Amino acid sequence: MTRDFRPLSLHPPGEQPLAVEETPSGVEVDSFEGTVRVEWDHEAAMTPLGQLPFFIDYLKTAGLFDAFVADCPLRYGSPNAPKKRDVLGTAMLAMLAGAKRYAHVAAVRGDGVLPELLGMTKVVSEDAVRRAFKMIDEKEGAAWLRGHLAFCVEPLLAEPWILDVDTTIKPLYGHQEGAVLGYNPKKPGRPSHCYHTYSMASTRLVFDVDVSPGDEHTSKHGAPGLWAFLDRLPRDLWPALLRGDSGFGNEGVMREAEARKLPYLFKLRLTKNVRRMIEKLSGRAWVSAGQGFWAKESAVRLQGWSRERRTIVLRRRLKGAVGLSYEDENGAAQLTFAEIGEATDIYEYSVLVTSLDEETQAFGQLYRDRGDDDIDQS
Repeated sequence: MTRDFRPLSLHPPGEQPLAVEETPSGVEVDSFEGTVRVEWDHEAAMTPLGQLPFFIDYLKTAGLFDAFVADCPLRYGSPNAPKKRDVLGTAMLAMLAGAKRYAHVAAVRGDGVLPELLGMTKVVSEDAVRRAFKMIDEKEGAAWLRGHLAFCVEPLLAEPWILDVDTTIKPLYGHQEGAVLGYNPKKPGRPSHCYHTYSMASTRLVFDVDVSPGDEHTSKHGAPGLWAFLDRLPRDLWPALLRGDSGFGNEGVMREAEARKLPYLFKLRLTKNVRRMIEKLSGRAWVSAGQGFWAKESAVRLQGWSRERRTIVLRRRLKGAVGLSYEDENGAAQLTFAEIGEATDIYEYSVLVTSLDEETQAFGQLYRDRGDDDIDQS
């Protein structure tokens, strides 16, 4: 019998190595869209807004953010106050991240990438942003923001464009400045703010917004901001057309647009006198206006108007079933449907008023010569 005199190892080798030599850089996972490779780096800084570095590059190249910070009328007296760049950068990052309230600023507090890329030292708190904006004088702040917005958008206005004016009601909850009862179709009886907006048609480009109390929703409250916006623009950058809904189709707005020689197109409410005008035009032929609409035009002067103006009557035939909503004797809402047969024609009507050119003036004179003067006063 032989003996094994080889020295014993204090740590005998196992079946697997004690340490993994290489850490995998990624892993493939199966998803409903197919196989996806996931890679990670525990040492790198992360941001949930991965597209913003490209926007920051644009701001730096154009010098927009530096000028925005330099012109800000925010003035601190304390040496311990946050930097203007940190305050404005925090507000901008929060808005780009979808923040709608000051409390939502906390969503970007943990971002370790974007503040450094924007030249900030830190992301400040929502209270610091709130206090900073409260310290800015309203007139100075409005001039500061409008000036930088105009610098960015005015080069676009050399091409023909349409200015849309609109009014939006925003219901409010809690106690806010200007939260009063007014016209509120979605939440009757709820305090609200009214936003008078001036924007470029068919785009998401908003030039200005006037925030008013909820009871200042008519065009007479929004018109001063509209004319002030146009007065700030050079005449060669004015819109080719001013467009609005029925709230702006009144004598005050149209007279001011005509005095400024600004073409306009507004919708009219289907009042009793407007319906009488449509009936008077029943003997004329309809002209195709596209998208299923047919049109007739006239030159009329409605009650309260200071002059004769051109109107366009549009109609479109309704097809299929029409729903009728009404209340019964007990006040309960009822819904019924009316089938439209082939022998029945039901139309929806819209009436527009626009600037009166020389050709339409001659048309109106010819119409009066035919003895239809009663339409002009309807």
